Amino acid sequence: MTDFNDRERAEEAKFAMDATTAFRVAARRNRLLGHWAAEKMSLTSEETEAYAKAVVQADFEEAGDEDVIRKVLGDLTAAGVDVDETAVRVALEEKSVEAKRQLMSES
Repeated sequence: MTDFNDRERAEEAKFAMDATTAFRVAARRNRLLGHWAAEKMSLTSEETEAYAKAVVQADFEEAGDEDVIRKVLGDLTAAGVDVDETAVRVALEEKSVEAKRQLMSES
């Protein structure tokens, strides 16, 4: 019975670790996407940091990535940047890979 309890605790710890890692990757990815979009909008460094934080915050509106994509695409369009949804989705995927690499190199 002790082995079962130990195994259960180990699985719960792994699940918690995986959830934390996924959250950190998503937050880093969204910050990187914010920097990417800010560069396209020619924002200053102060504006870029504020915008990156706003993109991270946008991810808390609903589950999934649609809220982030909608925000970034809307902001880019409003700023007169010639970009479509596909380009934002590609950038999101690229930033996801970059975020994972960054977090792995920190460990």
